[in-house]
Amino acid sequence: MMVDPTLAEMGKNLNEAMKILEDGRKASEPDADRRQFSRCSIPGPLQGDGQDVASILQLVQNLMHEDEEEDKPSHRRMQNVGEQGHMALLGHSLAAYISVLDRERLRKLITRIASDTTLWLCRLFRYESGSAYYHEDDREGLLKVCRLVINTRYEDYSTEGYTVLNSRQPVIYQSATCRPGLGQHLCSQLGLPLSSLCTVPCNTMFGSQHQMDIALLDKLIREDVETGKLPLLLIANAGTPGAGHTDKLGRLKELCEQYGMWLHIEGVILATLALGEVSSPVTAATSSDSMTLTLGPWLGLPAVPAVTLYRHEDPALSLAAGLTSSQPVEKLRALPLWLSLQYLGHDGIVEKIRHAVELSQQLLEKLKTLASIKTSDELDSEISFVDALTMVEDELNSPVVVFRFSQETSAESSGGSVEGYFAGEREVLDSLNRWLCERLAQLVPASGVDIVELEDEGTCVRFTPLMTAAALGTQRCDVDLLVERLTELVPVLNCTLRLRLDFREEVYRHSALSYIEDLSWPGLGAVRYEPRIEELNDSKRQLEVEKINSELLVKLGDLDADLIFSTGLEFGPEKDCIFIGMATEDLDVAELVDMIAALGRDIEENGRLLENMTEVVRKGIQEAELQLQKDNQDKLMEEGVLRQIPLVGSVLNWFSPFQSTVKGRTFNLAAGSLDSTEPTYSMKAQTGGLASPETPTSSAKRLPGQRLFRREGAGGSDSHSETSSVGQAEDLSRERVPQPTPPYLVPDEAVSMAPEISETPQVPAKPEPTQENGEVGTQEGEQEERQPEGQEAPVEKTGR
Repeated sequence: MMVDPTLAEMGKNLNEAMKILEDGRKASEPDADRRQFSRCSIPGPLQGDGQDVASILQLVQNLMHEDEEEDKPSHRRMQNVGEQGHMALLGHSLAAYISVLDRERLRKLITRIASDTTLWLCRLFRYESGSAYYHEDDREGLLKVCRLVINTRYEDYSTEGYTVLNSRQPVIYQSATCRPGLGQHLCSQLGLPLSSLCTVPCNTMFGSQHQMDIALLDKLIREDVETGKLPLLLIANAGTPGAGHTDKLGRLKELCEQYGMWLHIEGVILATLALGEVSSPVTAATSSDSMTLTLGPWLGLPAVPAVTLYRHEDPALSLAAGLTSSQPVEKLRALPLWLSLQYLGHDGIVEKIRHAVELSQQLLEKLKTLASIKTSDELDSEISFVDALTMVEDELNSPVVVFRFSQETSAESSGGSVEGYFAGEREVLDSLNRWLCERLAQLVPASGVDIVELEDEGTCVRFTPLMTAAALGTQRCDVDLLVERLTELVPVLNCTLRLRLDFREEVYRHSALSYIEDLSWPGLGAVRYEPRIEELNDSKRQLEVEKINSELLVKLGDLDADLIFSTGLEFGPEKDCIFIGMATEDLDVAELVDMIAALGRDIEENGRLLENMTEVVRKGIQEAELQLQKDNQDKLMEEGVLRQIPLVGSVLNWFSPFQSTVKGRTFNLAAGSLDSTEPTYSMKAQTGGLASPETPTSSAKRLPGQRLFRREGAGGSDSHSETSSVGQAEDLSRERVPQPTPPYLVPDEAVSMAPEISETPQVPAKPEPTQENGEVGTQEGEQEERQPEGQEAPVEKTGR
């Protein structure tokens, strides 16, 4: 068998290139040499002699991973490019190679590729007698279909252009649950006014609240016909972008035939048409005029085009609309898909889709067995958020699973609103569900869960394996792990939501703390310490608040606690605040708030003491300089002029030593004054110092290993929990209970300017350390009486 050497070399190079790139992706951290290589190679000029393939691929690899940080683990979802992915990538290379063939050979080849791919897709998705249009943008197929319908309904459009639209304005109908911006994009590309777009609301009284209201659609069409407008096209969903619901396609098809409209269908559930067992509502999609398939996500194929299947008998109009092309090269878009479909085969394609559907059903069944989850067949008729999680489930057993955390509410909550026991509960629940989805995505990245915003339900967590399983390699064990992590996080969410009110009430009890109402914060809440400074203006007060809260955040972060303290969301509205993260059942909220208030007061008082001490030191230094000048003058007057002469003064001091009456000085920081050192030398110990008070931490008597803000009995009603405050300093000085928190730095109240004197004072009984001058002293009332100066202490005689 003859083998094209170019094709063989292309396949070899592709395998080597993918191996290099995948090896770089598997590396957890890029090394320094690789980063340096990328930085040096990007801005440099083209080399005169060029580079080899390996060097260029190395550069591509570096560019792909240059933004990864060494100290930050990455939770990004990377597509699992398997053998079928290699075939899709090979198709792009082959398309470039085939395009250089001679015209006749190229025409035969692309005709075979296009006809084979179209035939396979029509048989696979049960779309008989259809044609296919391959496009990169998944909206482009619908756009071309709209041009086809306009050319069909307006016979003179090809010659008269948009002027023929003035006679009867065309109207495009779409569901309120369609992709955001889809209708606006169509009007913009077609040159139609926005009045040509009609958005049909979903059911409000009967049926699913995510399905198009057919009765209202019929009314809108009749009104448009009566006003002289032309109903042109209807866009229906087989799996809405949000919750994965399917419109009543059979009834919509009947309505379109009644008014002569074109029916276009799109959605992820169209993938289930390839399965042997398909529900009748989805089967109705095979009778539509056109539908768009996104095979890349469904089958895990990178860089393959989307496909729009349509039925139309006039090839000239299809060519005018751009659904077909006379350029052979444009038909090569189907080549990557042609290769991938052959590689997977019919059974492989069906197996991938069936596996994704089974994953959805597995998760749905797991959620039904959990006591904290309610699966809702009644969700379409009545929104009821009960227990901890609510399941959004379509009556067609949609492969899209959407669930939402919700606190227990009253039975009267209904009608699509969330009526909680405190104002703003809906916003709080939305923030908690965002946190839940982010945590699940980090803990189980292979699950592919993401956030979806639904109009009635709010923020929800969505599991869409049809769009993610093939690329991420999701397996049944990943679903089990997802449910396991979900059951672990639900109690944390429940406790946090319940304790938010307790936290707010405790903050209100402290005049120095301000409760910050930030409904977008997924945690216990936010608090700000307000310093008690009245004389400062607004700007200085703001700086003081920022300084104190920044230091307070650092101290709280250093505590041995399970809570997370932060500055909040990056672009949040509140600044200079302390945000507390998620809470658990055994959290002692009162102790937490008291600790925040105590630490804030501690920082504020220490700041004031430091400012006062700075002023005292400055004045003391000035006074000391004046006193030293005066002492020098007095000494000069006492010694006389002769003693100041170098040689004469030395001889005179030898024969007649002079005893100066100038005394030493010591600077007392506590009193802010200069004192004489005579008592120090006479008593052989410095006096006048005060022991610095200890900073209160927490007065709770904790068990060994027990962390801060935790009650002794987790889940108990009111277990023993004492809180910390400055007013409990006396109890702390008596109890001397060792605390797990680090001590807080308090400046020394007295610093001596006199040198220390080596001495052997009488040893007191059981001395306790104080922080004065770093020396060892005793507490008041525990020292023994000192002996008068000049009198020796009595010594016990031992008879030796």
